[in-house]
Amino acid sequence: MDSHLAVRARGITKCFGDVIALDGVDLDVAQGRIHGLVGPNGAGKTTLLGLLLGLAAADSGSLEILGTPVGRAFEAPGGVSGFVDGPGLYPSLTARQNLAALAALRGGGTRTAGIDDALDQVGLTDVADDRTRGFSLGMRQRLGLAAALLTKPRLLVLDEPSNGLDPAGKKHVHGVLTRLAREGTGVVLSSHRMDDLEALCSAVTILATGRVVFSGPLGGLTAGNRELDYRLVTSGPEHARRLAVGTPGIRLADDAGGHRDREALVVRASVPALDDLVVRLVRAGVALRELTPVVSPLEAAFLALTEQSAGVHGVRQRQDGTAGPQQTGVQRQEAGR
Repeated sequence: MDSHLAVRARGITKCFGDVIALDGVDLDVAQGRIHGLVGPNGAGKTTLLGLLLGLAAADSGSLEILGTPVGRAFEAPGGVSGFVDGPGLYPSLTARQNLAALAALRGGGTRTAGIDDALDQVGLTDVADDRTRGFSLGMRQRLGLAAALLTKPRLLVLDEPSNGLDPAGKKHVHGVLTRLAREGTGVVLSSHRMDDLEALCSAVTILATGRVVFSGPLGGLTAGNRELDYRLVTSGPEHARRLAVGTPGIRLADDAGGHRDREALVVRASVPALDDLVVRLVRAGVALRELTPVVSPLEAAFLALTEQSAGVHGVRQRQDGTAGPQQTGVQRQEAGR
């Protein structure tokens, strides 16, 4: 295994009855990096996270975690921590007691100093002695992260860690994940929050119908001639509009229905064409005050790639080529994991 990889997966397949949850998935997660995992409901994200945490075993393919091949036994590889489908907590215990119980189950004793440090890192020191039954969803998510930190993991696997977080909680969680990556921990982060992934991740894998439709650096989503809509606010809207019309590769995207924002200009363009327009604006003495994607590059790629994959692979079949029967509710739930 590449010594710089925390996770190396090749051809991972996982089925639940006749439902294929993962179909030939490849995944590389670098040490010291935060890797995003994105996909619509039913794409197989939770199944993949469960394999990384040792909650399930792949039917075929190879998986290496922290340099160690993972077999067919259900066990968490050493140095790996995290949670899927939310952290499991004891509602009648306080936050501190929950962490102490988890530490004892893992054979680490109560380790008061480590528990206090974990609570401090996620911003829960002030509620350390409150019972968790009264915790909000965001507070429970932060406590789950604190529990994962107790083992000082070299690979951290998190499912929707920002779910329910207020701005202060998000700041704490983002700070913890950024620091862990800087110190060499690999992080796999599944989320529906595109803004969180773009803020934190250096690479992302997009899943659709159990298959990888993109995997690589975030910059790869805007490479080449992929067009996005951009909102421009300038010191001279009408002058900017005339320049945009005369720039090759630029299309106005804000005149549909006859409505026009007099302050902003929305254009559809690839990155090279947009760069050309910006140069023309500067040369003409038009100040550029705002330039933002109307839809983020990650969200645009997610929508385009997953919709395309759904059209091509509308029915997932077993490897013998036979389509499975109508899915039951349980099978649909399992397939979405």
